[in-house]
Amino acid sequence: MKCPFCQSNLSKVVDKRSVQRRGEVRRRRECLKCANRFTTYETTARIDILVIKKDGKHEPFTREKLQAGLIKALEKRPGVDKVPNILDRIEGRIRAKRLQEVPTRTLGSWVLAELKKLDSIAYLRFASVYRTFSDPKDFKKEIETL
Repeated sequence: MKCPFCQSNLSKVVDKRSVQRRGEVRRRRECLKCANRFTTYETTARIDILVIKKDGKHEPFTREKLQAGLIKALEKRPGVDKVPNILDRIEGRIRAKRLQEVPTRTLGSWVLAELKKLDSIAYLRFASVYRTFSDPKDFKKEIETL
């Protein structure tokens, strides 16, 4: 780690704390050459994850796309503030299983499980798009499973 003041590579960690944002670690450092202090924020390197679409195409996993779907499902509903936590849990599942490719049906089922616990209306909204409901009877069947 280079000192931003004197560019020295010699520093020591004075304080270390976990930051609540997605596993960041905050380190307070002191340069052993010039004695100035500076702060670094460290995160683990992200591995590229591919999503396998229904048509077989592969596209990069983007947290923002999943977030947009969740926010749309929770529009004008309580629980929008829980979206970052849901995203963290889903992304954590992917990383815990060390998956490099995830089918959309798996992602969708994880999202549905999260929404089922949070809000039944948001669950139905997401399910209607995810499962491509084409008839009001599809809603009725899904409501019966709730």
